[in-house]
Amino acid sequence: MVNMLTIYCARSGLLIYIKGIFVCYHIPMTVITLLAGVFQSIFISLGVGSSTLAITNFFAAIADGTIDETERRMMGIVYIVLRVAMVGILLTTIALHAPAVLTLGLAGITTFMWAQWLVLAVLFGNATLMTARIMPSTFGPGLQAGSWYTLGIMMALALQGVTAYTIVQFALGYVAVLVLAVGSVNGVMAYLKSRKDSTSA
Repeated sequence: MVNMLTIYCARSGLLIYIKGIFVCYHIPMTVITLLAGVFQSIFISLGVGSSTLAITNFFAAIADGTIDETERRMMGIVYIVLRVAMVGILLTTIALHAPAVLTLGLAGITTFMWAQWLVLAVLFGNATLMTARIMPSTFGPGLQAGSWYTLGIMMALALQGVTAYTIVQFALGYVAVLVLAVGSVNGVMAYLKSRKDSTSA
């Protein structure tokens, strides 16, 4: 009975568990999917923009060697927005993928969905390691920026109807973006440090 109710609500409404019983609110899934898709686009945009600001602030701190109170407050705001964007993307991804999983099981998960979950896992895992000061700055900022930009690229491709790639093709592209991001971040860091050393000398 519960399975039938779950499948029925996945197709035509929203299933909610309240005080020991399942309640099915008949909100069309098309509406939920539409709203989740819109909010996911917003959260990805917030994440990409905030990630760019975070990297820029990171470079500025390396360039002048100090972080004043204004920069510290700005970085705090940027990191809050990044966390909000990460949680928002997680929730909207669950909302978008749940109907397919509830009706078809794992067979309903497409390569595009697996790719999104892979990038989200890297985002959350890397953020956790950076917060715990386990991930070195050589890799952490680049991995985070590369993952955010990968989500942005995926969304742009999806808008053009390009989602029929294989997991191998995605993995190769994702690794290429990460290598480019980590290399670019470390290149700029090296340049700023060398310029600072030459100036101080």
